[in-house]
Amino acid sequence: MLDAGVLCDRERAVYLRELIEAIGLKYDRTLGMSSQAQKLLRGAKEEVEQWIPGGYIAQGSGGTGGASYCPWIAIFDPDETTTAQRGMYVVYLFAADMKTVALTLNQGVTELRKTHGGAKARKLLKQQAEAIRSVFNPADVQDLEATIDLRATATLPVDYEYGNILARIYTLTDLPTEQEMVADLQRFVRLYALALEGREEVRQSGDAAIVTAPVAKPPPKKKTAEFKPKSDADYRQTIEQQVIVKTKKHETLVKEYGLFLQAAGFEVATNVHPRDLVADRDDAHWLIEAKIVKAGNGVHAAREAVGQLLFYSFFLYEASVPVGKVALFSEAVGEACVQLLEQLGIAAVWKNGHGWAGSPAAVAGGLC
Repeated sequence: MLDAGVLCDRERAVYLRELIEAIGLKYDRTLGMSSQAQKLLRGAKEEVEQWIPGGYIAQGSGGTGGASYCPWIAIFDPDETTTAQRGMYVVYLFAADMKTVALTLNQGVTELRKTHGGAKARKLLKQQAEAIRSVFNPADVQDLEATIDLRATATLPVDYEYGNILARIYTLTDLPTEQEMVADLQRFVRLYALALEGREEVRQSGDAAIVTAPVAKPPPKKKTAEFKPKSDADYRQTIEQQVIVKTKKHETLVKEYGLFLQAAGFEVATNVHPRDLVADRDDAHWLIEAKIVKAGNGVHAAREAVGQLLFYSFFLYEASVPVGKVALFSEAVGEACVQLLEQLGIAAVWKNGHGWAGSPAAVAGGLC
């Protein structure tokens, strides 16, 4: 049996439990923006990203200009939003009395406020939260909270309360174990992906409860006219001419891994359409395809990677050219998928903490 993966970059510097606890214990809005807790919040991006899949973005905030009543650390799907002002996101919301912190699937209200005013925006936000919550199997979320109390009367904290879809409430003096907190965060990121899909299903059903504007869709893929190729060159021309739409999460994952490979001494290129990226070092050439694992479905991501890698390596390279193949994933895809990839001659790499983990072939090639 293969090892579940080897962590090939720096060890985790901070534990999630320690980070959340430290902010809760140290935060005091009367100390302004230069306090130790504010520094922890501003540095949360680098730390929190070790616990979430590649392609997602983390951000911490204790206010803009002045210290806020309820500081937060958010996780954004960049295809949905990169700000707490609009769209849906996962966020740790600290209560104003610093006694509890809520891990919540929440929604931005700023855009709704501009259109409808405060009172109507809150009503619409709550209505939309109920509609999104309804798409989940009750048995899957029965242990989560439909309401949160941030112990504040200021505008933004109350908005957050109305925007809550699902939440887990922690007492800051009695936090669960590190393992439990990481599992909860990763669970909420998966619920986030499912909620985004569910919201659009509700919208398409004509339900008026969904009031936030839909995310702008990427341009449609260019369709290639039907043809009967006479040679491999015909296939290659068709493949190279196709238009492939990349999501922001996908682009972020490719960028992060490309920077890692560059630091490891590889020559990396991303302008190699339709491939995601290629890397060269020590006379070895690697063809790399990146896949976002959606809602924890590693099988689907691995299947897509296999198809593209085998297809591209066959049609885009001469038979005499040795090509190493790498499937890059935003998170672990499971031991069985890794074993299959290894049997097919494909190295597997996935985001793991601050670094990258990989299959034996990936480790041997210096790819993680």
